[in-house]
Parts: sequence; C-alpha cells; structure tokens
Amino acid sequence: MTADPVPAGAPLRTRSARTAGSRALILDAAVACLVEDGYAGASTLAVQARAGVSRGRLLHHFPSRAELLVAAAGHLSTTLLAEVEARAAAVMADQPAGPERVDRAIDLLWATFQEPPFWAAMELWTAARTDPGLRAALRTEERRLRAAIRRVADGIWGPEVAAAPRYAEVCELLFTSMRGVACVYAFAERPAATDPHLALWKGLAARLLVAGEGGNGQA
Repeated sequence: MTADPVPAGAPLRTRSARTAGSRALILDAAVACLVEDGYAGASTLAVQARAGVSRGRLLHHFPSRAELLVAAAGHLSTTLLAEVEARAAAVMADQPAGPERVDRAIDLLWATFQEPPFWAAMELWTAARTDPGLRAALRTEERRLRAAIRRVADGIWGPEVAAAPRYAEVCELLFTSMRGVACVYAFAERPAATDPHLALWKGLAARLLVAGEGGNGQA
C-alpha cells in the first residue's frame, strides 16, 4: 500500500516541526508512564514503546532517563499551570474581595495538589533521594517551576492580597502544608474537597492577608 499523496499546495513539515512533534510524543508517553506506573515503571524502554519511536530518536532528545522524566514532569506541570490560570479567570471573573477571594484562592490552589503533575512530582522527589543524577536534574527544573507557580499564584490572589506584608510567607506556608497533606491521599479514601485543613488554611490566610481580618494583613 502506498502512502496517500500530499495535496497540491500543502506545506511540508519542516525539520524543526518534526523534531518538536517527536519530542512532544515522547514527553506525553513519559508522563503517562510516570503517572500510571510510577517511577519504577517509567523506564526508557517503556516510554519508547508507548511513544512508538526508535531508540535513537528517544536518546537524541533525552540522553538520560533522569533528563527525560524531569522534562516530562515539567511538561505536565506547565500544561496544568495554564489550565489553572484559565480556571482562576473563570472563578474570579466577578472580582471577589476580602475573605471570599481568599476562600476561592485556597480552593483553587488545593485542587492542583490532586492533579497528575503532583503525583508525577512525588514519584520523582522520592526517587531523587537515592539517585544523584535525578536529583541534579530535578533541582534545576524545580527552580523554574517554582517561579512559574509563584506567577500563577500572584494572579489568583490578585494585587490587593499580594501586596500584604506577609504574603510571601503565607504563600510558602500554604504550599508546603498543602504538599504534605496531599501525600495522605495516596492511600486515604476520602474526598479532598472536604479536607479539614481547608478551613484552617482559609482562616489563617484571611487573618494574615486581608485588611480588617487580623490587623491590616499582619499577624
């Protein structure tokens, strides 16, 4: 069977487009392996088979397993952050202020810890403890990702809240606390949307960030 002829006038894919396409295919396959099968199941052979590419093509883009999986986690996280920005625009469309904005922001942020990127990151963080190569690759990606998360968070909170004196401290506290609590859901069978920590986070953030709730945004 011969390939279908290319329609007259149809543009041919450039080398850079083909390269970008194969890279995206590999990253999508790596994400699927990482989320579905964990770090142990996300071998380069498994990714290669799922992506349907040659060994040479995979190694051309990602010479090591660590680079491949860190890039996959970053790819997935970048996609999620774009989705979170879109969700935030819809949730905050009516421009809520004060405690109501804080409540909505907390709900949005907490929801991201139930998404595939968080669990992919958990697999990598755990493996990095005993894998120096993965740890080095992950450290660089983490810095880039944290900057992107901060930018998205600033947009969710809005300029008024972000101007509070203790905003940076509260954001860091919320991030680390949510990450720790989310780990429980690896084995807990309960709805994350009703987690008892939500009320605690909302109350604390309102007291520290909203003028009139706790001394003009100060403790």
